[in-house]
Amino acid sequence: MTASHLAAGSRVKRRKRVDFAVQAGWVLASAIAVAVLAIVTGSVLVRGVPALNGDLFTRTPVTFGETGGGIAHAFVGSLVLVGIGAAMALPVGVLSAIYVSELADRRVARVVTISLDVLNGLPSIVIGIFLFALLVVGRGQNAFIGSLALAIIMLPLISRSTQEVLALVPSHLREGSLALGVSRWRTIVGVILPTTVSGILTATTLAVARAAGETAPLLFTTSLFGNDVSGDVGHALASVPVVIFTYSEAPDPHLNDEAWAAAFVLIVFVLVTSLLSRALLARSRRKLERG
Repeated sequence: MTASHLAAGSRVKRRKRVDFAVQAGWVLASAIAVAVLAIVTGSVLVRGVPALNGDLFTRTPVTFGETGGGIAHAFVGSLVLVGIGAAMALPVGVLSAIYVSELADRRVARVVTISLDVLNGLPSIVIGIFLFALLVVGRGQNAFIGSLALAIIMLPLISRSTQEVLALVPSHLREGSLALGVSRWRTIVGVILPTTVSGILTATTLAVARAAGETAPLLFTTSLFGNDVSGDVGHALASVPVVIFTYSEAPDPHLNDEAWAAAFVLIVFVLVTSLLSRALLARSRRKLERG
C-alpha cells in the first residue's frame, strides 16, 4: 500500500470521527433540551398534585378561613381574554401578511416586515406599560384592554407566520387564476387563502400558546378582579398567569399548591397547542406540495 493510500485512509477515518462527534453533539444537545423540559414539568406536577383535582376547574376561591376552592374564574377569564385577543389579531395579521406577500412593493414590504419583527421582539411588559398609560390611567382596568395587549403580542406572530406560508404557495396557482381573467383580490380570496388555511391556523395556535402564558401586560391592564366567574369585558377579569403570580407569593400553603397546579395546566395547554400547530403545519405543507 502506497503512502498516498495511507494518507487517504487516515483522512477518511478522521472525517468519520468528526462526523460522529458532531452527531453526538447534536444528540446530546437535544437530550439536554428534552431533559430540562421533563424536569421542569415533573417538578411542577409533583408540587401541584395536592390541588390538581376537579375543584380547581369548577370552584371559585373560598373566603378566609374556609378550605378547598379553585380558580374557575381564572380559567374562564383567560378564555375570554385570549379569545378576544385572537379575534382582534387574526384578521389584522392575515390581512397585513397578504398585503406584504401579494400587493406591496419591496420597499414597503421590507418596512412592514421589519416593523413586525421589532414588535415581536418588544418585551411584553413594555406593551403593558404603554396601554396602562394610554388607556388605564383615568379610566380603570378592564378585560378589553387586557385582550388588546394580548392581541398586540399575537399580531406579529400571526402575520410573519402567515407570510411564510403564503411564500410556499406555488406561483402557477396565481398565474393560472390571473390568466383566466380573475381579478387579483378574487385570486387571493378564492385560490391562495383556501390553500393556506392550515398554515394560518398553525400561526394562530402558536400565537395563542404564547399569549396564554403572558403575565406582565395583564398585571397593568386587568389584575384588580373579583373572585366571581364573569365574562364582562367592561371589568377586570382574572387570568391564569396573574393568579399563578399572586398565589405563588401567598402565605397560605393551599394557595401555593393551586399556583403549582395552575402552572402545570398551563404547561399542558402550551404543549398540546404546540403539537396541534405542528400537525397543522405538516398538513399544510403536504397540501401545498400536492398543489
